[in-house]
Amino acid sequence: MTLYELNEIIEGGENQNVEFKRKFTEPEKIAKEMTAFANTHGGRILFGIDDDKSVVGVESEKGEIEYIDLAAKFYCEPEIRYTVDIMHIYRKDVIVVDIPESRFKPHRLIENGKSDDDHNKVYIRVKDKSVQASRETVKVLKKLRADSPAQIINLGDKEKALLDYLGKNDSITLQKFRELLNLSNRRASRILVNLVRADLIRLHNHEKEDFYTLN
Repeated sequence: MTLYELNEIIEGGENQNVEFKRKFTEPEKIAKEMTAFANTHGGRILFGIDDDKSVVGVESEKGEIEYIDLAAKFYCEPEIRYTVDIMHIYRKDVIVVDIPESRFKPHRLIENGKSDDDHNKVYIRVKDKSVQASRETVKVLKKLRADSPAQIINLGDKEKALLDYLGKNDSITLQKFRELLNLSNRRASRILVNLVRADLIRLHNHEKEDFYTLN
């Protein structure tokens, strides 16, 4: 990374792919951000940058990197892969942690030395925040894993009705789909997840409620 690129990232502010951290805090908080980026489209965490974009720098590059490694290895499940750049700007050191989108989603946050197998420990990136993933999002992440089997889908009446609805309307939520065809939550969720996996519809993550559109 060049200083010009670093300046561009800082000036762009926090967004879906960038998070600023004034300094390293608890490993759980850093792990949360790392898993959110890995579960979504990847991103960068800049240590030594305040929320207002001011460069404050880090006190100890070695110490910060050790803590980052601790967070990635022992507070993320599976372990998060990342790369680190140490940049010198305005006479201060900034650590840039680059987390690529993972091929082994979903990554979960480990708190208090254990990871519960539920969606509450899975985070994704929505705009400039790391938020808990919905159950449907977690199911989609599992389906999109690199080791997942190929998706073979049969378009039945329910699937065709959904695609027809989305051809006439901008979007649909899980709740609306359930009401539309009088389906159980489990059946509606399975249909939506399978259609996302088949690349026929797209899941849009939202802080309040996820929704789906035609792909």
